[in-house]
Amino acid sequence: MMDYYEVLAVQRHASPEDIKKAYCKVALKCHLDKNPENKEAKRRFKQVAEAYEVLSDTKKIKKWDIYDQDGKEGSNGVGGGGESHFDNPFEYGFTFQNPDDVFREFFGGNDPFSL
Repeated sequence: MMDYYEVLAVQRHASPEDIKKAYCKVALKCHLDKNPENKEAKRRFKQVAEAYEVLSDTKKIKKWDIYDQDGKEGSNGVGGGGESHFDNPFEYGFTFQNPDDVFREFFGGNDPFSL
């Protein structure tokens, strides 16, 4: 199972600012514009975007709360022992965005690689 904190190289109790800084640093290193033919960078970029999307979520019931409690499997609304944590598991499940969309949203639509 992928550990989102490890993917972004942050502590489990990292602040939102630290998570944002870590995402920026790692996403810029593995971005596809910087590594156009590198399949590992593409896979890594997707992981980084997924980790940031979960750990930076600001909804009332945060994706990272669910992740911290049950890991990625908790995203399906089922935790330890097979118990459902929510009345409607689809309401709180992870729905991941395209990694490029997460990157553009983070940088406000600006390309950090263009001068």
